[in-house]
Amino acid sequence: MQESTIDRSCGPSGCEVSWLSSQRLEIDDDPAAFAKLATDAGWGDGLPLIPPTEGRVRAFVAASGRFPDELLGVLPPRDGRCTVEKLAVNAVMAGAPAEAMPLLCAAIEASVDPGLDLFSLNTTTSSVVPGVFVNGPIRHALELPMEAGCFGGVPGTAPAIGRALRLAMRNVGGQKIGENSKSVFGQPGRVTGIVVAEWEERSPWAPLAERRGVAGDAVTVYGCIGTMDIADVAADSARSLVELIGKSLAYPGTNAYVSHWGAESMVCLAPPWADRIAADFPTIEDTQEALWHAAAHPIDFFPEPHRVWLRERDRVDAQGIAHLVERPEQILVMVCGGLGNLHAMGLHNFGPTRAVTRPIRSADEPAGT
Repeated sequence: MQESTIDRSCGPSGCEVSWLSSQRLEIDDDPAAFAKLATDAGWGDGLPLIPPTEGRVRAFVAASGRFPDELLGVLPPRDGRCTVEKLAVNAVMAGAPAEAMPLLCAAIEASVDPGLDLFSLNTTTSSVVPGVFVNGPIRHALELPMEAGCFGGVPGTAPAIGRALRLAMRNVGGQKIGENSKSVFGQPGRVTGIVVAEWEERSPWAPLAERRGVAGDAVTVYGCIGTMDIADVAADSARSLVELIGKSLAYPGTNAYVSHWGAESMVCLAPPWADRIAADFPTIEDTQEALWHAAAHPIDFFPEPHRVWLRERDRVDAQGIAHLVERPEQILVMVCGGLGNLHAMGLHNFGPTRAVTRPIRSADEPAGT
């Protein structure tokens, strides 16, 4: 039985000494034996884990193209220092491919950007999880889902990649439900993450990351409370379809209405709907503007206590309308999904957090480029 070593002080859960120079703990390469060890130590998430042998972790670090002790960011709530090596340990355990390490590194770097407010996302009562939305050729190299069933159910690398990030939040960031994380319900994305690629080839607009200033391989990390299917069979024009999508996004119990002015909202359009909408709203700005106007309700739509709440917070305009988000550009639009038509996907944000886009540095690309 092959054996290797991990740091004794905290194992995969965020050791402060580098892998090669730290005190070592022997682990068994048998998955069942390691699963018991990991479960007893609190490193796991309830699913089977791959033993992070030294050879496997070395291979993952090499695939990142970075030094093992390079700091990617400090993860709240425990303020654990997430180095490339620590991320590699969790990626091995999650079953992610080594080739995903450049994407995982970029996702961590985006997650710790102050705009995302990872501390709030990791500790709130909400069910929010940082979702990862991918652009560029790396989508194909990693066979990331972008077509039918892209948010779950397609065999491939996405669940393990998302799970690697979730294990890093648990083991390096120290996120623990019921203690420093107060999520009332949680969601499946808190185990396998949310990792979806944009179907750029079928989009009538420029890719999401490119519109946000990063062309080529890139990740956009956005806090997703969950997924909401929006279906329609009655719309007889692009305008009525956009109105239906916008009104569906603006349900009164969103965090954006309940407590936060300045939230973002995201909608993923399947290619048939994107083509239909783009015929009447040719620029992405036109589409965002139309969705923004539709994602609103007259103040009389709300119960009386909520009318008072919204008025006290200047959420009602001169026409007596309460908009879901403050500005059109705060509705993010991405194209993905199958060709079966009939559906869009709404993804609401937690509150005053911002999506963050970062380039993915290839393994052979020098640092700082």
